[in-house]
Amino acid sequence: MAQVTAFAPATVANLSAGYDILGMALEEPGDEVTVSWSTREGVHLTAIEGDGGALPADARRNTAGVAVQSLLDSLGEKRGIDLQLRKGMPLCSGLGSSAASAAAAVFAVNELLGRPLSTEELVAHAAAGEAAASGAPHADNVGPSLLGGVVLVQSATPARLVSIPLAGQLFYAVVHPELEVRTKEARTCVPKEVSISIACEQMARAAGFAVALTTGDWALLRTCLFDALAEPARAVLIPGFSLIREAALKAGALGAGLSGSGPSMYALAESRAAAEASALAMQGVFEKQGIVSHAMIGQVGAAGARVIRREA
Repeated sequence: MAQVTAFAPATVANLSAGYDILGMALEEPGDEVTVSWSTREGVHLTAIEGDGGALPADARRNTAGVAVQSLLDSLGEKRGIDLQLRKGMPLCSGLGSSAASAAAAVFAVNELLGRPLSTEELVAHAAAGEAAASGAPHADNVGPSLLGGVVLVQSATPARLVSIPLAGQLFYAVVHPELEVRTKEARTCVPKEVSISIACEQMARAAGFAVALTTGDWALLRTCLFDALAEPARAVLIPGFSLIREAALKAGALGAGLSGSGPSMYALAESRAAAEASALAMQGVFEKQGIVSHAMIGQVGAAGARVIRREA
């Protein structure tokens, strides 16, 4: 194979119940990365589209380049790789933008190399790329971006992930306001210590979340979609956060909260109609504040990274 293009989807991390340990793939948008053999040693970013010139062209500082270098080093591969990155989502959106780039890149290179690693084994390398943007190798975005569906992260390094099976139909609404929240900055808002009681409550929600998905118990899920760890501190970064969440619930959502570190907000619902109503309600609150937003509706359980083009 001379050239491979892979797509990796956007994601919602945390899902309120599981700070840094839960993530969900979206149907779209996502990033595309085209990889080919290079005449030079090392990893090289030959083109970046859709970023408005914001991303570093130096592969040593770009999430896609760092992830690919990690993969090549682990395999002892000395041949050079050229990367072309096409961003399909806004930066600093809370939708796993940097993770999608890293996931698409390692997935494409693994294919170019003849699939020496499983998709699960690619997670650690994508997480190494994610660290270039967020400061730490988190897997709650790269995990679902690679594997699809809803993923529980037991450990990022080494990567240990569990795909949570879904017992019934569940839908999501994601609303992205035209605001930016940088992950590194948002992480500084999160308290370094919490009480035992809050920790226990949050662990119970994470466990209940997993049980609800595997049993289709949406009444149980409704009680689990609340974050006592990160959202209370990060809410100040999102204009009208509590009103947006309340609007989604009144429109029929099971729960709502921050997508990752924000500014995007997500909601889960039992039907597509309820998801659409929740999206409109959340957008309405942003609109009243003069903030333009964009909605994404889909079904939980979307596919992860995949090859979309091959050239011999």
